[in-house]
Amino acid sequence: MFTLPQKDFSAPTTRCLGPTCMQDLGSSHGDDLEGECSRKLDQKLPELPGVGDPAMLSSDTSYLSSRGRMIKWFWDSAEEGYRTYHMDEYDENKNPSGIINLGVSENKLCSDLLSWRLSQSDMQRVEPSLLQYADWRGHLFLREEVAKFLSFYCKSPAPLRPENVVVLNGGASLFSALATVLCEAGEAFLIPTPYYGAITQHVCLYGNVRLAYVYLDSEVTGLDTRPFQLTVEKLETALREAHSEGVKVKGLILINPQNPLGDIYSPEELQEYLVFAKRHKLHVIVDEVYMLSVFEESVGYCSVLSLERLPDPQRTHVMWATSKDFGMSGLRFGTLYTENQDVATAVASLCRYHGLSGLVQYQMAQLLQDRDWINQVYLPENHARLKAAHTYVSEELRALGIPFLSRGAGFFIWVDLRKYLPKGTFEEEMLLWRRFLDNKVLLSFGKAFECKEPGWFRFVFSDQAHRLCLGMQRVRQVLAGKSQVAEDAPPSQSQEPSDQRR
Repeated sequence: MFTLPQKDFSAPTTRCLGPTCMQDLGSSHGDDLEGECSRKLDQKLPELPGVGDPAMLSSDTSYLSSRGRMIKWFWDSAEEGYRTYHMDEYDENKNPSGIINLGVSENKLCSDLLSWRLSQSDMQRVEPSLLQYADWRGHLFLREEVAKFLSFYCKSPAPLRPENVVVLNGGASLFSALATVLCEAGEAFLIPTPYYGAITQHVCLYGNVRLAYVYLDSEVTGLDTRPFQLTVEKLETALREAHSEGVKVKGLILINPQNPLGDIYSPEELQEYLVFAKRHKLHVIVDEVYMLSVFEESVGYCSVLSLERLPDPQRTHVMWATSKDFGMSGLRFGTLYTENQDVATAVASLCRYHGLSGLVQYQMAQLLQDRDWINQVYLPENHARLKAAHTYVSEELRALGIPFLSRGAGFFIWVDLRKYLPKGTFEEEMLLWRRFLDNKVLLSFGKAFECKEPGWFRFVFSDQAHRLCLGMQRVRQVLAGKSQVAEDAPPSQSQEPSDQRR
């Protein structure tokens, strides 16, 4: 089994896009909530292919409003695997036959480093100002540190300004707030698919905003193309289709590095997308939550904030959070950077519902300003552990003859299991997902990301060695038609790549 290097972390010591890496790849809902997303309860939303419309659903509860029924429907329909996992979570000692979670994108590799840093004396400070109401944009000391942090790691051509920073309790709140203040109810954002599916909830539940899908596929059409490649032509097509159905599109959502593909946009691609948006007067929300999780040295990453000149800075809004890059999804810290002061003020007003405690703001400021620890300890070790875990899962997939996409960023591999679907349907995809879950391994299926090709799955690899090995063993059992959780061999018997650091 690959192992973590044993180092003493008790105290700290005093690139543009490279070549893309592609590995091994040659309902029946009622309408009782009709129109809720547009707040027009007497008018059905257009039947637009490629536009997320969760309003068409049924519920027999009489205790909730139509809005409450829609919110409950999201929970009931989208959280099945996650709820099942929490009722039967794997524990090496207490529940060894429990569910291994390879479906939720969390970094569980560096909790030792983070626990040490967050427990240091400089983090333990309480003073009256931290216990009182603050500027809803966030304490100035934190916004100053965020501006410096983003200036450095995003490689901005000029120092970023703290007055353009707003801090909230996570990326979900950022999406929700931006959708609410940028769009009228029933309007839409363009979003390339496959995409992180929870964004549907983030933009709809409060803002009643929809998503117009820019469908991408795995076909490679030329030497300069790659699977699931986003182009301006595809953006134009999706925009025309939305307009033809009477849906007003107000913006474009980009995730860079992309989830679930791990794709990284080049500076030239970013510029093309931004010029497209300017041409159509669209806002662009750029989610860069994985920007420090690019672990392949040969792969370059370019933040939108590094561009010399933004085509439309007043409509360009950048998100980042600590949930992924710092493995702190439970701490809930996110930040918005926008030069549009109207947008910043409107989002800040919503921070009374999505704000951070003063104590957390102080801790985040201390963490973000500790450049020595981040650069010399955390990032190198985090990248080494991500790369080792990624290598292990990649070699397991190759041994099974399974094609996959890998771009050297994020916590996941986009895996092609289409050969296990005889008829190539989404019904078969769901059945395969349930077989994985029945065999005690949680994965994410392609339909959850609105992938238009049945059979793609996202495998999350950013977990400890013993859980990762056991999870892949259970995957092999399902694909071999042998669901035998009770007979799981010890993790040490799993196939091991040689000389891997974890």
